[in-house]
Amino acid sequence: MPITSAQKAAIEEVITRITSMHSSERRKYQLAGMFLELVDRKDWSEYYEIIPEPRCLNHIRSGVEKNRYKDALDVYTDLSLVFWNALFYNEPDSTIAKDAATLKATLESEWKKRPVLPLPRSFSPPPSSAQKVHKMAVDSPPSNPAPPAPTRAEATRKAVASETHKSPPAPPTPAAIEGLDSSEMEVDVEGMQDDMDVQGGDSEAGPDTGRNPGDDEIIRQLEKGLPKWPGASDKGWMHEVSPDRYSEVVHAIKTYKDVIGNRLALALENIPDDAAVENLSYTAPLSLKLIESRARHKNYASSKEFDMDMTKLFEKARRWHEPTSEPYGRTLLLQRLYHALTSAKPPPGPPYSSTSNFAFMAAGPSSSKSGGEGANFSSLRMLAKAKTAVDELHYKGWSVKLGDWVHISNPDDPARPIPGQVFKCWTSTDPARLGEPGITVAWYFRPEQTFHPASRTFFENEVFKSSHFGDHPLEDIIERIAVQFTARHIRGRPRSPHWYPGWPLYVCDSRYHDQERTFVRIKNWNSCIPEILRKNADYMPIYEFERVVYPPRISSPFVVKSGKSAVKGPGGIIDGNNTVEADVSTLGRKRTRRGGQEIGTPTQRASPALPAYDPATGPSSSRPDRTITSAIGSIAGHQVQSEELPPETARYFDRDPETNEVLWFAAPPLDIAIPPAPKHSMEYLHFLAKRKKALADENSATPSKAKRTKTVPPTVTETMREVYMDVMRS
Repeated sequence: MPITSAQKAAIEEVITRITSMHSSERRKYQLAGMFLELVDRKDWSEYYEIIPEPRCLNHIRSGVEKNRYKDALDVYTDLSLVFWNALFYNEPDSTIAKDAATLKATLESEWKKRPVLPLPRSFSPPPSSAQKVHKMAVDSPPSNPAPPAPTRAEATRKAVASETHKSPPAPPTPAAIEGLDSSEMEVDVEGMQDDMDVQGGDSEAGPDTGRNPGDDEIIRQLEKGLPKWPGASDKGWMHEVSPDRYSEVVHAIKTYKDVIGNRLALALENIPDDAAVENLSYTAPLSLKLIESRARHKNYASSKEFDMDMTKLFEKARRWHEPTSEPYGRTLLLQRLYHALTSAKPPPGPPYSSTSNFAFMAAGPSSSKSGGEGANFSSLRMLAKAKTAVDELHYKGWSVKLGDWVHISNPDDPARPIPGQVFKCWTSTDPARLGEPGITVAWYFRPEQTFHPASRTFFENEVFKSSHFGDHPLEDIIERIAVQFTARHIRGRPRSPHWYPGWPLYVCDSRYHDQERTFVRIKNWNSCIPEILRKNADYMPIYEFERVVYPPRISSPFVVKSGKSAVKGPGGIIDGNNTVEADVSTLGRKRTRRGGQEIGTPTQRASPALPAYDPATGPSSSRPDRTITSAIGSIAGHQVQSEELPPETARYFDRDPETNEVLWFAAPPLDIAIPPAPKHSMEYLHFLAKRKKALADENSATPSKAKRTKTVPPTVTETMREVYMDVMRS
């Protein structure tokens, strides 16, 4: 029986009721936000393999509006499938599963309330549901009115975060990924940090601070459900060479030694063939010995196959070794050597040697050798000479384009590759390098590449925007990474393809000026990215955490910690405070303010006498003085004891965005009306206006009289009066 107009109106009321429901928590979010659109089939192919009949609310609503349904019960079946699918695919304790149960109960109750709608034969899963197809036992929830939404502290979830105002991330369902609220998809522009700011990298002395309890679990649960990197593409691999060349390249990697005779290939050989490494793009066993055997027996059908195996081996080694460790640095040095050996212009050898660890640049961040001139030195501006811009480049299966983040080979310290953002892709028109592709990268410095006070602490994996740009050949690219500015980093993780679990991820909060050795807090994130991307609302959107997660803080890398040795330069420790807080407007104007003195042991200092100042006070009150000043005054001269709130308690309170400390007020604010400034009465202002008019009439008298009138400049009082009247009229 076709759907009548009354049934259609009732169905639309039910859908509106479902989509208008919000959580009962402090930061409300739309319960149906994750069910409005289907997930992307390319990113979530597994979902479409498991769920036989994917459904989403927007498609159902559109079908009702366009009269595609012939029976009201078909609409109910599709609506219930939206939530049955979510309950099947997601963990029972996840936020999205709880939201699905809430909305399913709401669907049943709202459907029953409308007599014009036929009742379904059963409230169990439909025959086409995943529960019935996979023969999974289902406990049918009671069909009473919808229970309240679960609290966010209790919720855990499997995967994808909604981009609506819903805060908790959740696994993929017929949920919105492409068709979500664009307000959460915008790039970090000026003003964004006003409502989601965080303590900057200029924190003073104090011990290392870890994450709040539960933060690691929140991050782990989100990243567990994010799309995995599908692996390298088919573009950008080495040109075809003789099969004998494969063995020569492997032998060069295997036998390469540093200046003191250490064989660096041990960093690759010590990794087990079947080592369990998370977030790899492949699962088959792989080792340098295995590649060498395949090359010797000529088992590779093409240079591309050999190149892909070697690239996978370096990927495995980068994930296996601890970043910045010596084996990690040896791995990256050998990878850069491999890139040189498989390039169109390999270096002369064997033996192979380099004063820059085979990197193109002659000097890295904060190097004493920096400041030189030439193509292999960084500059303070982008150089457009002898380059032809291109949209995209491919290298070793990586796709690199404007705005991407990469690790660049560091000529001074291979264990600390340079994080950078691509500002330009190009091919060279220089006769010496004609046709060679390359990228212009904005460099980001690490804490150990800066000069700062010993009291300064840093975010974990924090980097700093510098003013240096480098022109690099594609062989300098180590891997793709991601850098998030603070306002986004504390809220979630970048969406694919900007970042995948396993890729290095950094956080940036400040600029670093290496010439002045000062840090400037970034207030306008928009000024740090390529200009063409500043108005792009889709630039680096995020999967949201269920609540804000602050990264832990660590002390200066130059401060000796128990069991660890201090890191060597090129940065170092300096005296004083070199932090500058800056507000950068959209017009480029900057108002700077030097940071306060360092927090340390107070010392006795002679203070000059200051003139007394009596501030205006409000009316007297009989209330007791409960301010901190009064409390401290009562115990002056005695030792003051203070206790910290435990982290599990402090996490429930608002924090100061500058210090990350719990906001604590000893007394409520004074509720006193501010007296208005004195103003002239209307009678006096009317008198001034009449007087001015009379003077004007007198000056516009007959010409003969005007000649006899001596013109004198107005007095200061008259000038001020005219200015005042102009202001009053405006």
